[in-house]
Amino acid sequence: MTNEQQPTTELAAAREAHTLSQQLEALLIVADHSLSAVELAAATDHPVRLVRSALASLVADYNGTDETLASSGTPRGFELRETANGFRFYARASLDPIVADFVQQTTPAKLSQAALETLAVIAYRQPITRGAIASIRAVNVDSVVRTLLGRGLVEEVGLEPDTNAVLYGTGDMLLTQLGIDHLSQLPPIAPLLEDGTEGFDHEEL
Repeated sequence: MTNEQQPTTELAAAREAHTLSQQLEALLIVADHSLSAVELAAATDHPVRLVRSALASLVADYNGTDETLASSGTPRGFELRETANGFRFYARASLDPIVADFVQQTTPAKLSQAALETLAVIAYRQPITRGAIASIRAVNVDSVVRTLLGRGLVEEVGLEPDTNAVLYGTGDMLLTQLGIDHLSQLPPIAPLLEDGTEGFDHEEL
């Protein structure tokens, strides 16, 4: 057996040994973004119709509404939700107070007002250089940017062609913390400003 054949054989064996529902659960757990039924069908080598049927069964199972299972009537602590971008696991909404309390207790420190303002500038104006951020906020932002980098909320995304300055953008951690799939889901910033064009006149998501 060649080295190229072995992974293919292992993949086929894994698919044979596990149900479609098990495969879908594994993929959804490790994914860092929502997965569409088409993506899941391609990953499991099953028709989209069967994948959607299996997803519907999983949703019913987690919600405790699948009458074919002994666990029917007892919702899980998580749910499988379909958004505009696909399917993804979420903590059940009724447990939000418990999750929020846990996050508050385990988070080392809350972001300062300066960090939140800087994060907002980066989120709405990315990719953006540190100098441009400082110009918008009219203060030095070096330490704040380092804090955001350390938290994984922003990351270096490239270099500005003319000046070779580092460009910053938000990372996947921010999307996860906000519970959104894409920056386009951020609320418009202009209505919150005294002058909707000042500072954020080029909202590009």
